Parts: sequence; structure tokens; C-alpha cells
Amino acid sequence: MVYTYICNVIFKMRFIRDHDLEEKYEKFFMENYPRVKAFAKQILLSNQDAEDIAQDVFLKLMDKPEIWKDEEQKDGYLYKTTKNHIFNFIKRRNIERKYKEETVFDYAVTEDFGLEEKLYVKEIRLIAAHIIEQMPDTRKKIFKMSRYEGKSNRQIAEIMNMSVRTVEHHIYLALANLKKTLNLYSSIK
Repeated sequence: MVYTYICNVIFKMRFIRDHDLEEKYEKFFMENYPRVKAFAKQILLSNQDAEDIAQDVFLKLMDKPEIWKDEEQKDGYLYKTTKNHIFNFIKRRNIERKYKEETVFDYAVTEDFGLEEKLYVKEIRLIAAHIIEQMPDTRKKIFKMSRYEGKSNRQIAEIMNMSVRTVEHHIYLALANLKKTLNLYSSIK
């Protein structure tokens, strides 16, 4: 169990005079930490990330005794707070991954191309992004999961509740649309 020394010290720094409050929080933590961690792990599929989320949630709740002392409000707030932490974590991770990918790509472009070629590559990327955003929602979602998130066709099929063949067809149509439009743009340029 992770009722760690650090959590204990932080609590004592905040509520140094209220021993009863400290005991109530410890009880709340011990009863609910495993559920919060299991919920986070079910979504994130990572034990370490689930632990981080659960610890963040309980550190946040440490400042809100009115919530964890209220039996009626506690479960709903705990679930909602955990869900929001997970979504923010996923958003942050996607932004970091996208930034890393763009940085690596931009570095490669910077090394190999002159100014005109760099501008051309940026134009192509903008056009491709615009084309992708104009796709039907299902196709766009499937294409982004495939190309940006690195998911396999089988994973996408399970997430989208469709056959692998349908996923492949959507990706084929998306790539055909991109190729057609980008070829048209290249011929004009």
C-alpha cells in the first residue's frame, strides 16, 4: 500500500493540530486508494501511471476535507476527479509526443533542406492536416489512431467495434484522398 511517508509528512504540515482529521483522511485513503488506482490502471494500462494518477488525486483531496468527510458526495467526486486527472494525463502525453515528433521532423528538415524546401514541407503538412480534418468523423478518427497514435488495425477495430477489414478500408480511403489532393497540389506548385 502506498500511504507513503511523503503523504504523511504533507498531511502533518497542513493539519498539524487536528489528529482526528488526519485519522479520517488516512481511513479514507486506505479504503479508496485501491479503487482509484484500479480504475486508472483499467484505462491507462500502466501500473506506474495509475499509481501517479491515484497519488495526485489523493493529494488534491487532502486540501478538501469537506469532500472526503461527506459520505454522499465522496464517491462521485472521487470518480470525477480521477477521470479528469486521467484525461488531462492522456492529453498531456499526446501533446508531448506530438511535440517530440514535430521537433524531430523539423530538425531533419532543417538539416537537409533550404528555406524554400522547408516552407514547401510546412505547406504540405498544413494541407494534409486540413484534408484529414475534412474527412468523415469515423475515417478521421481511424486514420489518426493509425498514423498519430501508432495503433494497429486490430486495436482500432476493437476500439471502434468494427471489423479489421473495415478499418483497413477506411485507412485506404483516407490515404487515397490525401494522395489525390497532395498530387493535385504538387502539380500546381
